[in-house]
Amino acid sequence: MATRNEPTTDRPPAGHGSAQPCPITPVLDIVFSRWTTPILWTLHHFGRQRFVQLNRNIGPITAKVLTQRLRQLERDGLVTRTYHPEVPPRVEYEISELGLSLAPLFAALTDWSHHHLPAVERARTAFDTTTP
Repeated sequence: MATRNEPTTDRPPAGHGSAQPCPITPVLDIVFSRWTTPILWTLHHFGRQRFVQLNRNIGPITAKVLTQRLRQLERDGLVTRTYHPEVPPRVEYEISELGLSLAPLFAALTDWSHHHLPAVERARTAFDTTTP
């Protein structure tokens, strides 16, 4: 049994800094960059898509940015790209198994947003009306 002065976790004592960086920072960098989440959500929701379909379903994203994000997602293993050597050539994108493993995370965030975004908006309004 731990006494009051014995640490009960692997965290360093308060004020001593952290030997380890925040473990979720790399995940945030991979998954929550500007267009990554809409791309992954769209591929999960609509399934395999060609570039133009994906671009239409996502909304106001430039072709250049979409190409860059898809390449990065493919590199990270979250999206698969399939090239079909036809005339004209056809390329399709779909969420990978690794990308699908993010579904519980996105579901939890969706649930959180449904339950808590109204409170966030109320807090913002209260702050904006009381802060000079």
